[in-house]
Amino acid sequence: MEQAISFERIPTHIFDDSENASKAVAQEIANLIQEKNKEGKPTILGLATGSSPKKVYQELIRMHKEEGLSFKNVITFNLDEYHPMEPDSVQSYVRFMREQLFDHIDIPATNYHIPDGTLTIEQIPEFCRAYEAKIEKHGGFDFYLLGIGRNGHIGFNEPGSVINSKTRLMTLDITTKIDAAIDFGGLEKVPKKAITLGIDKIMQAKRIVLLAWGEHKAQSVAKAVEGPITSDIPATYLQQHPNTLFILDETAASLLTRIKTPWLVDSVNWDRNMIKKAVTHLSLQLGKPVLKLTSKDYNEHGMSDLLSLYGQAYDINIEVFNYLQHTITGWPGGKPNADDSNRPERAFPAKKKVIIFSPHPDDDIISMGGTFQRLHDQGHDVHVVYQTSGNIAVADDEALRFAEFVVDFNEKFESSNAKANKIYKEAVKFLKNKKDSELDIPAVREIKGLIRQGEAKNTCRFVGIKKENAHFLHMPFYETGTIRKKPLGEADIQLIIDIIEEVQPHQIYAAGDLADPHGTHKVCLDAIFQAIEKIKHKEYMKNCWVWLYKGAWAEWDIDQIEMAVPMSPDQVFKKRMGIFKHQSQKDGVVFQGEDSREFWQRAEERNRGTAHIYNALGLAEYEAMEAFVRWKF
Repeated sequence: MEQAISFERIPTHIFDDSENASKAVAQEIANLIQEKNKEGKPTILGLATGSSPKKVYQELIRMHKEEGLSFKNVITFNLDEYHPMEPDSVQSYVRFMREQLFDHIDIPATNYHIPDGTLTIEQIPEFCRAYEAKIEKHGGFDFYLLGIGRNGHIGFNEPGSVINSKTRLMTLDITTKIDAAIDFGGLEKVPKKAITLGIDKIMQAKRIVLLAWGEHKAQSVAKAVEGPITSDIPATYLQQHPNTLFILDETAASLLTRIKTPWLVDSVNWDRNMIKKAVTHLSLQLGKPVLKLTSKDYNEHGMSDLLSLYGQAYDINIEVFNYLQHTITGWPGGKPNADDSNRPERAFPAKKKVIIFSPHPDDDIISMGGTFQRLHDQGHDVHVVYQTSGNIAVADDEALRFAEFVVDFNEKFESSNAKANKIYKEAVKFLKNKKDSELDIPAVREIKGLIRQGEAKNTCRFVGIKKENAHFLHMPFYETGTIRKKPLGEADIQLIIDIIEEVQPHQIYAAGDLADPHGTHKVCLDAIFQAIEKIKHKEYMKNCWVWLYKGAWAEWDIDQIEMAVPMSPDQVFKKRMGIFKHQSQKDGVVFQGEDSREFWQRAEERNRGTAHIYNALGLAEYEAMEAFVRWKF
């Protein structure tokens, strides 16, 4: 595609998912190691930390154990390390690299190098000079593996870094600190500085591969690949490197021109989805309702091919308007005894069995509370399945308050419980002496889990569903007590299978929100997909439709939405009251992120935003809307 060159200033390769992408990168590294071994030379690798390279490291470990890939002649230098930071700390990159790679391969301990977070400020300049000298002594990098920050940083070369910057101590940007707050258990606990390899040394690498996964990286990727070179986005310097490749999954690539507006790059297949995507984009870009778009508008904005297929804008406009109109329904479970040919859901059966999967104990009410209420009010048999306990998102003082309540309750009603008193004393002692990011003891984790479980039950009572229709899976992958979770396992998937087989639903709602910064939504969704794959052959699954909702962080693009459930002002207020049942998540939650709004505010603004877009396209004006995409397994 010749035109793509004018938009993309760095070569990019887009994969369906990060799994296959990571395997391709690991294979390139393995090929390089084997080639250098044949030449009798060491392989000099630059390595990154964070979530992006984890699957690459997993594949390299597999190749070492199953295919005999040796790392004895590999020398590595890591990008960065927080300062101050002890090497055995949970957040240390020394610990990360050992746990994710080095302890599982045959690389000699003397062959890997990571900046030292224990140095005094006075020692750091000399260390940085020596670090670069050691890289030069080995002939520089054969290959450098990078990630990218949401603010466009590479390593901890934050916005403002110049292209010839050296290895140094860097003050962390607020965006970087906010992202790191998840790992540290709060923004105030994140170190203010870090030692980072300079951009100059990165740019000297013979080969650079940058990884990016997920919606939250899409904006920085688009700016780095297609934007002007600027110190505000340090990754744009890679445009000047002769051998750089960006490896992306589809969500991280979503804002690139060839994905977002492919008709501007090359000829496209004008199927229904592409027409809807192009026309809604044009309508919103010009600020004109769909039915007011003209042939001139189409011609002037790269859509003359579409116009030539239809002959005039009017016919296209009517078709797209009808597409949009038919996504709107006040009957998310289907309207009984009605013509459903133009409705997103089936009229039959009139009363459906429904499962709403909620990754955390509040995603159901935050993400689809209006639809949840309407499904119940319209007589469907609604089950809510809470996939994880959400216990890491409860503040320590909340746990203390509830433990103390139990003790006071027992004393008040003269039903003293020695075990409860013992647990309370253990919890108090632990929490008063708890170190930053220290794992909660099991008793504290159980208390925090019970708090969130009680809040979820309260929401279900508020909506009106029976208590036996609320199911708590406590999926094992989540129960580590830390942000870093275990890999998804068969036990997790079996729990999903069991509940689906028990209910045998006509509808499943699941969180498709891959912008979730915790990563829990993605794992929970993978578990559902894998469970359905195992049982999709069963008779009852032939009548089951799966609808995906988004969470508190983002909404489906307008062209993707297949069902939009409108909400009145009263329904919006009732949803807000349902969200309020989750008291532990109000007034300064543990993982607030950079968005200072509470979850009810995020949800309402997002739902009102969806309704506003429909109205801007020329559809009816509603107070708010919840949106869904159907997954056809």
